[in-house]
Amino acid sequence: MLTLPWIAANAGGWWRFRTALADPARVQAAILRRYLRANAETAFGREHGFSSIRSVREFQDRVPLAGYAEMEPWIARVAAGESAVLTRSPVRTLEVTSGSSAAAKRIPYTAAMQGEVRRAVAPWVFDLYKDRPRLALGCAYWSISPLEMDEEPAGGAVKEGFEEDAEYLGGSWKRLVDSTLAVPGAVRFLRDVESFRYATLLFLLRRADLTLISVWHPSFLILLMGTLPKLWPDLLREVEGGRKIAGRSLKPLPGRAAELRRLAPDALVRIWPRLGLISCWGDAHAALHLEEVRRAFPGVEIQPKGLLATEAFVTIPFAGQMPLAIRSHFFEFLTEGAAGERPRLAHELEPGGVYSAVVTTGGGLYRYRLEDRVEVTGFAGRTPSLRFLGREGHVSDLRGEKLHESFVAGALARAFRRLAIAPRFAMLAPEADSASAPRYVLYVEIAGQAPPGLAAAVEEELAANPHYRACVALGQLAPAAVFFVEGSAFPRYLQQCRERGQRLGDVKPLALSSAVGWLDVFSGLR
Repeated sequence: MLTLPWIAANAGGWWRFRTALADPARVQAAILRRYLRANAETAFGREHGFSSIRSVREFQDRVPLAGYAEMEPWIARVAAGESAVLTRSPVRTLEVTSGSSAAAKRIPYTAAMQGEVRRAVAPWVFDLYKDRPRLALGCAYWSISPLEMDEEPAGGAVKEGFEEDAEYLGGSWKRLVDSTLAVPGAVRFLRDVESFRYATLLFLLRRADLTLISVWHPSFLILLMGTLPKLWPDLLREVEGGRKIAGRSLKPLPGRAAELRRLAPDALVRIWPRLGLISCWGDAHAALHLEEVRRAFPGVEIQPKGLLATEAFVTIPFAGQMPLAIRSHFFEFLTEGAAGERPRLAHELEPGGVYSAVVTTGGGLYRYRLEDRVEVTGFAGRTPSLRFLGREGHVSDLRGEKLHESFVAGALARAFRRLAIAPRFAMLAPEADSASAPRYVLYVEIAGQAPPGLAAAVEEELAANPHYRACVALGQLAPAAVFFVEGSAFPRYLQQCRERGQRLGDVKPLALSSAVGWLDVFSGLR
């Protein structure tokens, strides 16, 4: 099977990662020394005295914590073609990404950074197949993002963006990945979203041997499969007769088409009877959508992904835990509620502690604040296993209530459990009314009849925040309300985010939005 060379190539990385878990302090110190030695003669390294730094403490004293705003002037010099700005290693591409705001960020990728990605992917992939050998007997679907919403390249001296997602790994690793894929990376060049989904489903339907699906947000998979009934007749005709699509000539498969015609388009586990695992985000607000995936694919194992970002790989699934990607980057952690305290290192984290991740990478990000909040749930060897809680910067504060996205995600989850409901979409957002005090509205889509008491349950959970409770008691805020969206809530949310400038692949449903105006979006007024 073509999967076996890919698995074998990751075996060494699995063993080295497993060994490293026992001594995170040594492994992390070696990574930092390598960065300082390799990049001492860069513009950034000379300005911050890399050549004379001898300890982590000196590194922390000389290099300030940075967000993208602080790194952007350096990256702009890279984009203009200047060499040895952040790294001695040439920048191969500037990968464009965006967060929950519309602002685009350009993240430098070097050969060293691609190696760091491989050192995170290898133990995850080998561990995945090692414990589930049947997955190796078929192909995999690793989701990709279409280029429809990508910004046009700025025309600088350095290429912006990888042409295919597998290029994150680089070189021969990309070829190994490509050999295992049910859907080729070229599909992302179909810039129309509907054409992209059609082509993706066509490639998938041709593969009865699909064993693994890996997507980012679970809602991506639900939306993709939700289009299957409408496209079913056309797709089966092209499975049977073949066609050329996304640069590939697909041969006719009349036997597979006959199998599919005996099935209903919503019988997903019968369409792909060998499907054994779905990998997707499962922490924070993404957990809300897992139940819908379970209903769509009954009996299929769902493995939550680690904390992965364009800037860095923070955690990976490994041996039933989510350990820090200890061999990939140099990590520091800011302790929540301890302003001014020196950041902790990986081996200094405490069980149950809540921290904000800071990363230094081989791509040239130094002491970069990811603004991802994590909680220590245990340890793999001596390396902390972390759970993603939510983004640090997602706070809504109309009247001093200081609602944090991760708090709201937990409050909604508890309210839904109490009422035994599993919404298809749920997001809290402020809504201002000139005639009365502003309030928060829960926009929610639920299959079937709307449950009574949802607004009261949400209000009770939000009131656990003393600032929110005081604002309501003082009349600064009105109690929370609920707006039941009548179908297609996520597509409307997605379209609005795209209109605000976000790339399709970067859009993630959040428990909390600080923006007003969602009532018009979900009521269909715009």
